[in-house]
Amino acid sequence: MIVAAFPARLAYGMVGLGLYFKVHSDTHSIALAGLAAGANGIVGSLTTGLRSHVIERVGSMIPLRIFVPGYALALVLVDHAHGAGLLIFCSGLLGATAPPINLSVRPMWKTAVPEDQYRTAVAIDTASLNMGVILGPPIVTALALSSHPSSALEVAAFLILLGGISLSLLRFTREWEPERKISGAPSLFKSPAMRILLLEAMLMGFATGNFQIGIPAISTLHNQPHFAGYAFGLTATTSIVGSLLAGTLGRHILPVRGFRLIYIFWFFASIPMIFSNPGWSFLSACALFGFIGGAEQVFYLEMLEFVRPVGAAVSALGWIWTTEGSFAAIGQTSGGFTSQHFSPHGCFLINSAMMGVGMMVIHLGRGRLVNG
Repeated sequence: MIVAAFPARLAYGMVGLGLYFKVHSDTHSIALAGLAAGANGIVGSLTTGLRSHVIERVGSMIPLRIFVPGYALALVLVDHAHGAGLLIFCSGLLGATAPPINLSVRPMWKTAVPEDQYRTAVAIDTASLNMGVILGPPIVTALALSSHPSSALEVAAFLILLGGISLSLLRFTREWEPERKISGAPSLFKSPAMRILLLEAMLMGFATGNFQIGIPAISTLHNQPHFAGYAFGLTATTSIVGSLLAGTLGRHILPVRGFRLIYIFWFFASIPMIFSNPGWSFLSACALFGFIGGAEQVFYLEMLEFVRPVGAAVSALGWIWTTEGSFAAIGQTSGGFTSQHFSPHGCFLINSAMMGVGMMVIHLGRGRLVNG
């Protein structure tokens, strides 16, 4: 599953920065580039919950067959579009066609490996996901700034086709059946633990959106556009190390406790970026931030599996991603405005502030998380 899904994950790692470079090249506006990225993110996120609902009703095969070619076509449309209005419209269309690659893969691990190997499987899968984030930005940056900038989104379209088709051919994908709901079980949105996580997802989403725009914005304003690829790549690289360590060394730590403790270190690791400019100090801050964030991801996903209602293996993750991604899109849009009219450092300040509030939400709601 990891090998089959990886090309599509690499494509996902390319799309965000590819959109930024495409729109900025066409309009010469950081704010419009952030708006396009936000349109893509918010439409994609708002429809993630719907895609998760479809998967729990019909399985993964039909959604993959529809959305994979649709997404590849939408990438080509964005590549050939010109003008701010058309580019933003096509970016939103791109988000609406995002194939449920990760939504399809994550629930299958529950039946694909023994229970005592689940955290390790999640850690390896998280590392694979982050590997796409590592390689995607430098690849798309090199292609977008080459003599043939259109190749950036064209390569992403090819990779999404390759990964989607490969995943659909796997026996696990064809035979996987959604978890059956139990009559009388609480619904997803009536679960106190899920409400806590959805609130935290709003805060982290807005933080992430500002972070994602702050890096290319500060790189552009310092006339170092390649730096964005290095920063994103290093952040994702160290996150792989963090996730693998959490999966192998943290087996005896309860997921809720591990998530709460690591959150504190993650918040403090976000602060140095507020005071850094492109260079070694900023890269060091990104490396630390990614390392702790990678470990946090593993405990978060296991905690979500622990507290979610029965029969909501896909929809719990889907609605978390819908919430986080929607607020990330809002953060990207506001981050573009903040970067252009104030400073990219404001994006990193907002990132830290939202993480601090999220940390308090988890701390105050720890009882509900432990008790489901």
